[in-house]
Amino acid sequence: MQPFIAPSFNLPLLWTADLLEWPILKILQNIEEVDILPGDREKLRSLRDRRILMAINHPSTAEPPVTMSISKTMGARFNFMASRQVFDWSGGLIGMVISQVGAYSVIAGIPDRESLKMSREILKREKGKLVIYPEGEPTSGENDSLMPFQPGAMQLGFWGLEDARKEDINASLVVLPAAVKYTIRSSEAEIRDTLNDHIGKLESVLKIDPGQKNLLRRFLTVGRILLEKAEQEYQIPIEVDKGFDFRIGRLRHAILDGVAERFKIKNYDKEGDAIQKLRQVISAYELIVLNYPDPSVPKLNDDEKDWMLREMLTAFDFIVIKKEYLVSNPTPERFFEWLTRFETYVYRRKPRMIGGEPSILPRTAHVRFAPAFDLADHYDDYKKKKKATVEKITAKMRDEIGGLLHGMEDLTYTLVDPYDVGEDAID
Repeated sequence: MQPFIAPSFNLPLLWTADLLEWPILKILQNIEEVDILPGDREKLRSLRDRRILMAINHPSTAEPPVTMSISKTMGARFNFMASRQVFDWSGGLIGMVISQVGAYSVIAGIPDRESLKMSREILKREKGKLVIYPEGEPTSGENDSLMPFQPGAMQLGFWGLEDARKEDINASLVVLPAAVKYTIRSSEAEIRDTLNDHIGKLESVLKIDPGQKNLLRRFLTVGRILLEKAEQEYQIPIEVDKGFDFRIGRLRHAILDGVAERFKIKNYDKEGDAIQKLRQVISAYELIVLNYPDPSVPKLNDDEKDWMLREMLTAFDFIVIKKEYLVSNPTPERFFEWLTRFETYVYRRKPRMIGGEPSILPRTAHVRFAPAFDLADHYDDYKKKKKATVEKITAKMRDEIGGLLHGMEDLTYTLVDPYDVGEDAID
């Protein structure tokens, strides 16, 4: 196993990628437009010669190619990190390509010194540019929500500035918060037809009679049936009076705890929240499939690896299905996010979080930017109180990105009146 894969900029490949930007986005992610406001385009070009750390939300696998479109608008090249196992997808072809357009590997859950060293080296350069996804892995699958940011997500920036100031006492580092929101380009009629067709097939498989229910009630009914089937599969008592959120929370913890117990995952926190647990299981899985040379990493056969992956993905599907998320704002995009979870679980498909099928209908990626700020303005505070300052800037970053997402809510619309669930509410 090659633990670390370094980045490079293969200019002929980059020029080809620039030339084929739209076919690539269409084929890989069904994205037909990257919408950047004129003022933001000017901002990007004005920062072209600066040292930059751009932080952007990470709801799917579409953000790296969208980031490349942003870099093309700026007229500069970004480096970015990708999970080490991504470099082995498609027999290593994915890794061969992305490593030559600025990507380098990182292994979550361990002190990946080579990846850290590379990150600092990039940010030390006078015009170095690095993209980070503060939510880390897994991707949330919910475009309108943010996963908890990784602790110390902005620490890299301060380290990079620290290294740069060893060579130039006046060095600065611009932090650029960004957010991407995807909207479906199809007509409302086509969206309704597609959703009705797909949910109808699921109802047929699950032997559900939709009657005269509206789309929201049909989705909630399918969600309830799938939850009950999963509870039976994992031998969890079906307690309807407990409510959907409690039951689905209990299910996801049972799945993750079962994986951790079976394979004796090191440092697994059984008292942690579901996101923390899932991150620990994903990290353990990556170390296992990479045959990472550590005696604490279990050695599994192929069947055991397949089982672990299925359990991990099932837990992921149930972690991101939240009733309030859909019923409070039943937009086309949220319906399709739920549909993706349903179909992944029922049909055992490869989910988008690990490079599965692209969006069913064509999309626009809307990218917005908060005001850039200079990390040098916070450097004195950092020298005095490092941890507190990193936490403060990380929180600021999360607020900025969350605000950008909130500001894009009017780019879409609801297909059903919010909370129109009648007697079909999951609870």
